[in-house]
Amino acid sequence: MKIYLVRHGQTDLNKDERMQGRVDEPLNETGIKQAHITRGLVGDLKFDAVYASPLGRAIKTATIVGDVDESEIIIDERLIETEFGKYDKCKYKRMGPAMTLYWALPEIFPAPDTVETVESMVSRARSFMQELEEKDYDTVLIAAHGGILRALNGYLLEKKNGIKWRPKMHNCDVRIYEYKDGKHTLLDILRG
Repeated sequence: MKIYLVRHGQTDLNKDERMQGRVDEPLNETGIKQAHITRGLVGDLKFDAVYASPLGRAIKTATIVGDVDESEIIIDERLIETEFGKYDKCKYKRMGPAMTLYWALPEIFPAPDTVETVESMVSRARSFMQELEEKDYDTVLIAAHGGILRALNGYLLEKKNGIKWRPKMHNCDVRIYEYKDGKHTLLDILRG
């Protein structure tokens, strides 16, 4: 199975350098263009299944990159963005030390109150991926968010701590993996 992970296109909160977590912020014009560029990079590939987070920015990205109608997208709650709680809509540079340190080095610093832990993200990602690996797909697209993609990439790269935190995926970046004989291999990286 080939697994295409894509981060959603740009939103106004991304552009304004603000945390957006589970805020249902739509793609802006740039984000829609990025998704179309990414579709061009994917070419005429037909996906056996297209999954997305329940948030609109991921769904819209999935429809464009996957070249499918919204009704064909499989929405999975486990793909939703990390819960940022009271930090939603905060400017990156004004989050305060607890959140800044956690988001920079989650291997060392704990999640602040109201923020989802790395362990929770890893658990969601593992649950989703193990279920997906039981399916009989040749090629699948997964549209999600910067936070949860760190755990999805960590799972696919078989990281001991379950995360691939750095470098982060930018808007409409794609990571292509192969799952074969119980092993995961990173095949390519596309920049949207």
